[in-house]
Amino acid sequence: MSEPMLEGTGCSMHEPYALQVLGPDMEPEFPDKCVVIIEPTEQCRSGMYVFAEVEGVRWFRQYRRNADGREWLLPLDERFPSIELTGLDWKVLGVIIQRNIRRSIKHYEYLDAGEPASAPQTAIDAVDITRENA
Repeated sequence: MSEPMLEGTGCSMHEPYALQVLGPDMEPEFPDKCVVIIEPTEQCRSGMYVFAEVEGVRWFRQYRRNADGREWLLPLDERFPSIELTGLDWKVLGVIIQRNIRRSIKHYEYLDAGEPASAPQTAIDAVDITRENA
């Protein structure tokens, strides 16, 4: 007898969860093998770091929307491709709220501002709470 598939209806599906970054796409801010904490949500604003699904493939990128309403998922390492979302089937699965690199913890608090894609990355206020001096 097979187990029934879990649907996204339980309260645990709404709790933050951790994933390990695999690859250099989001370096230097999120190096390969660091751990990120994701707050499940389908809402995001320009400048947020997001975990998203595009055409059935999951991506960790920075979401950007310009003044004309065009949207992208951008890597921080320019050697990797940007994903223009126009005409694609996509959704946000969550936003990154914390990064952990060998016990060095940084929180991401997103300010209430919707800058266009060409604006400086001021929509994010990162707080380093490293316990190296403890």
